[in-house]
Amino acid sequence: MQELIVEINDERIDTYLSKKLDISRSKASKIIKNNVLVNDKLVKSSYLVKQNDKITITEYEEEIKAIPEKMNLNIVYEDDDVIVVNKENGVVVHPAIGNLNNTLVNGLLYHSKNLSSKNGEFRPGIVHRIDAYTTGLLMVAKNDKAHDILAKQLNEKTVHRKYIALVWGDIKNDSGTIDAPIGRDPKDRKKMAVISSGKEAITHFKVLERYQKATLIELKLETGRTHQIRVHMNYIGYPVVNDPVYGRRKLIDNTGQCLHAKELGFVHPTTHEYLEFSCELPECFENILNKFKEEL
Repeated sequence: MQELIVEINDERIDTYLSKKLDISRSKASKIIKNNVLVNDKLVKSSYLVKQNDKITITEYEEEIKAIPEKMNLNIVYEDDDVIVVNKENGVVVHPAIGNLNNTLVNGLLYHSKNLSSKNGEFRPGIVHRIDAYTTGLLMVAKNDKAHDILAKQLNEKTVHRKYIALVWGDIKNDSGTIDAPIGRDPKDRKKMAVISSGKEAITHFKVLERYQKATLIELKLETGRTHQIRVHMNYIGYPVVNDPVYGRRKLIDNTGQCLHAKELGFVHPTTHEYLEFSCELPECFENILNKFKEEL
């Protein structure tokens, strides 16, 4: 989902969206018909937008096709069924309306002609996601059979996923579990929140190091809700350092939250061998971490 706030007056909405999303006017008209709300109401393509109108756009998969792009992918492992990639900071996982290029999927399509089709043309191969400014390991399926098996492991909570995060504050307990349901924030639809009507979300954490103003922790996920770690840590009062959405603190720089998917383990869909991979913290994370170490 994407939201736009209009800055101008008296322009047709199909013209406005064609410029904003870099698509044809006819394509904008199709999207407006089923996938656009203005101030939470359906409108026609001829609607004249007004300043401060809120335009909400839901994903429109039929109109999006990812284009292969040459990228420097950090491939940790690859065979005929699976790719494990170490995603860099700032890279969006798959295209969406208004952001069709320079995503991980664009790079994967250039790298390999074989990716699963389970998630359509704009998410080929993608079994699970991490945020644009979260770094680390992702598994990608190269065929539909592998995709089904890997997705089943995720659903059955047998995939090993370990994250490293730097959070604000001094966590008193050496370890803990956050069991709190997550859903769309009723006050801000672009964010997630702990709400009673949300889906089950379980995060385990362990303290690795304590600094004067922050704590370095290791986290393991039982579930994979959108923004789960960021929402859960904010919920218990220890938001992720440098998080521009849930951080509630001044940003240190513009490199995004200090959250890294360090370990990933799963059973191979064909050989049935257990595979586990690990990657070091990225430079952007290390740079911020060193600032806190220097204060000790």
